[in-house]
Amino acid sequence: MSRTEEALTAAVCDVAREAGRATLRFHGGRLDVEHKADDSPLTAADKAAHTLIVEALRRLTPELPVLSEESDERELTGRREWSSYWLVDPLDGTKEFIKGSGEFTVNIALISGTEPELGVVHVPVSGVTYWGRRGQGAFRADAGQAPVELHTRPADPERLVIVASRDHAGPRVEALLARLPTARTANMGSSLKFCLIAEGKADFYPRFQPTCEWDTAAAQCVLEAAGGAVTDTEGRRLAYNKERLTNPSFLAFGDTRRDWLALLEERGGG
Repeated sequence: MSRTEEALTAAVCDVAREAGRATLRFHGGRLDVEHKADDSPLTAADKAAHTLIVEALRRLTPELPVLSEESDERELTGRREWSSYWLVDPLDGTKEFIKGSGEFTVNIALISGTEPELGVVHVPVSGVTYWGRRGQGAFRADAGQAPVELHTRPADPERLVIVASRDHAGPRVEALLARLPTARTANMGSSLKFCLIAEGKADFYPRFQPTCEWDTAAAQCVLEAAGGAVTDTEGRRLAYNKERLTNPSFLAFGDTRRDWLALLEERGGG
């Protein structure tokens, strides 16, 4: 990694940590919860983190647009023509946040073309920060500790660990788990599911419920930089700056030598 890339990565990690501290001012207290047009919740913590991140990124890289989950529609005019931009989820796991859980994250990704080039995932409650840069490796830094490089693990078919969303697993995931009686499940909120695979603590995350691009970009970059992959159910890499900001169903996995698509019922997996 060049010195310029290293400096940018460090700066973005600092932005994510600062945004995380902003969310913690609201964590565990009484929250006024609004609901957006898609009925997803919105809190003062989401808004505070959004404002902080957008302003910080604009100072850091004034030449790059910023697309945040909380961006105004008017700010996104012409986004399909952006060659590079920041893609941000200021508070991923708002439902977990509202419940008082620590399973929420701050996600910041740099998109180049249709691919995440840099991804930072910060966990405010624990102080853990994950980051990855395409072709440069993935890392985890606990609060006050030196970074540790991350690597995915080989999948043991008899000891698979499958991660699922605490709120959005759905019947297709339940059916898949029923076909894998020796697999162990780990339920978790937000983009931490990708990070668990990147750390070599889990193997597979199938997602058939709706997500948006800002939900996945940063953590996808971390997982890919650790040796894993994220694909749609046809085996194509999950892409960004699509016509619609919603993602298709996807599979995230650590061992790229295994045919994870074969586990899907519609492909005859057993």
